[in-house]
Amino acid sequence: MQLWIFRNAHFSFLDWRRKAYVVSAAAILAGFVAMVVNIFAIGYWQNYGVDFTGGTRVVVQVDATTTVADLREALGGAQAPPISEFGSENEYTVRVPLGGAGEPEEVANELAAVLEASPLVADFEVLDREFVGPTIGGELQTRALLAIMVSFIATLIYIAARFEFRFGLAAVIATVHDILLTLGFLALFRVEISLPTVAAILTVIGYSLNDTIVVFDRIRENLNRKGGRREDPQALMTRSINEVLPRTVMTSGTTLAVLTALLILGGAVIRDFTLVLILGVVIGTYSSIFVATPALLEIQRRWGTKEEADRRKARRRRGRRGRGQAIPV
Repeated sequence: MQLWIFRNAHFSFLDWRRKAYVVSAAAILAGFVAMVVNIFAIGYWQNYGVDFTGGTRVVVQVDATTTVADLREALGGAQAPPISEFGSENEYTVRVPLGGAGEPEEVANELAAVLEASPLVADFEVLDREFVGPTIGGELQTRALLAIMVSFIATLIYIAARFEFRFGLAAVIATVHDILLTLGFLALFRVEISLPTVAAILTVIGYSLNDTIVVFDRIRENLNRKGGRREDPQALMTRSINEVLPRTVMTSGTTLAVLTALLILGGAVIRDFTLVLILGVVIGTYSSIFVATPALLEIQRRWGTKEEADRRKARRRRGRRGRGQAIPV
């Protein structure tokens, strides 16, 4: 099924690339400013959760009449620590960050006292408590960054093998752009960084790459057609984007519809995870058109393919030989 409005699309996307550069640069700069502000305000460049900073996980079981909203309200409402479902029905994990009582038993007792005093929780039982030290949190930060770096390297190798090195370099530039925008958004709104959030960021990388590869695949097909190598690169890439536009819009639109429903109906437990995915879909679609393809165009114009470089060298050699010949008198 195609979107008929885009069937004969001929939008001049690459003519708008400089405006897109300004928008991206402004958004990334705002993200960097937010990161610096966070360092002075909360001590970290991102709002790290217990998984990364250390703290205590307490598993509680409540009665069937108590909802997760009741539990959150009993523990402070908007100021409540992160709460997520755990194990069987009516079991929840409460993540209490460092700064209060240090020992897991003390944290669990303090939490139990708050729940016991609340009229919203009729009955409950503390099933388990576990302390996560800052050292483990720091190790998780390192592994998360390592996972992102490995994805970059694997991306470059895969796309360079499937297409050409210039395609892989353009894809990595677009992916770095997407990650910077995503991290800037997380810092600006102080979204809590947890292990599920890192998983969402890695999912964003995969989605963005998938959309970029769709565009690059059509560019390669058009290049390999008769006369494609002699066509103006900007015209060829613009035509390629327009040809895959119905698929891009349909894929992104259906994904956003599902994620929006999940954001509205899923509740606070998966809100941050869903927000990162929604942001990633929007940024990934934008970057495949206004970042990845323009980057490929700039690389093409500066260095081009090996064959084009060989032709340029041959022309320069012929020019030097022509200048070196004696002028008849």
